[in-house]
Amino acid sequence: MEPLPTLSEIEAAKALIRPHIRETPTYRWPLLEAGLGCDLWLKHENHTPVGAFKIRGGLVYMDELKRQQPEVRGVIAATTGNHGQSIAFAAKLKGLRAVIVVPHGNNPEKNAAMRSLGAELVEHGREFQEALEYSRELGTKEGLHAVPSFHPWLVRGVATYALELFHSVADLDAIFVPIGLGSGFCGIAAAREALGLKTRIIGIVSEHAPAYALSFQQRQLIEQPSTTRVAEGVACKTPNQDALKHVISHAHDIVTVNDAEAVAAMREIIQSTHNIAEGAGALSFAALKKQRETWQGKRVACVLTGGNASMSILREALL
Repeated sequence: MEPLPTLSEIEAAKALIRPHIRETPTYRWPLLEAGLGCDLWLKHENHTPVGAFKIRGGLVYMDELKRQQPEVRGVIAATTGNHGQSIAFAAKLKGLRAVIVVPHGNNPEKNAAMRSLGAELVEHGREFQEALEYSRELGTKEGLHAVPSFHPWLVRGVATYALELFHSVADLDAIFVPIGLGSGFCGIAAAREALGLKTRIIGIVSEHAPAYALSFQQRQLIEQPSTTRVAEGVACKTPNQDALKHVISHAHDIVTVNDAEAVAAMREIIQSTHNIAEGAGALSFAALKKQRETWQGKRVACVLTGGNASMSILREALL
């Protein structure tokens, strides 16, 4: 298991990404807080240049890649959207070709966003895992560096949002964070450990993509197909081994949220804050609502990991 990044490594990553990403806001929203019985802060990772936290890891990864492999000419990644936007954004800055593989039926707005960033988009497979396997074949054929969805360099980058959050709000009792392949969760764990804090980390997955929840419960890797219609950002069938070890070590709990609860949370976030949360980005708030009795009188943060919702799901959320 790769160690989590240290405080000095996270601080260095913060200095690297700051020319491209300002610190994202951490706000309390009274309407969103109403009825919860706790103090709630929302970390707005929907406010980055690609509308999601992933860009932080992409910038750090691409910087390390160019320094360690200066001869590299192009990269390839599989994604359902936000990771691909991150890689496309960072690759363009470094003058690299970016090929992104998505499953058929992927969020069309995310596809358009990746193309707008200069990515060559390839559609393959019915789900993320099939797109991932094909990306490895295509990368070998085309001589492209394969960027994984979970890697220590990515964790180092995304840990910067956790550092911002902990510096913005003192004495948090808990942070709720969605788990896709685990970089966002591990970033929070890294910052918490580096700062010596006791904040509990609550991971959230879709009830329709429960691989990490089942693996956490059984303390071993469990594969489970993803059927979520709403939260494609956490549509994980096969957990990453390293990420899972950190989840097992550092998670206080893993909560599942179904698609209907995710859409309801999207609606409430839009209504109360006038911010858009995509399905995966709304999971943290949906999970807190389910566990509100547990956190009465506590200081809690929810990570709004991204705002790249498709127009069709947005229409559903606004009904």
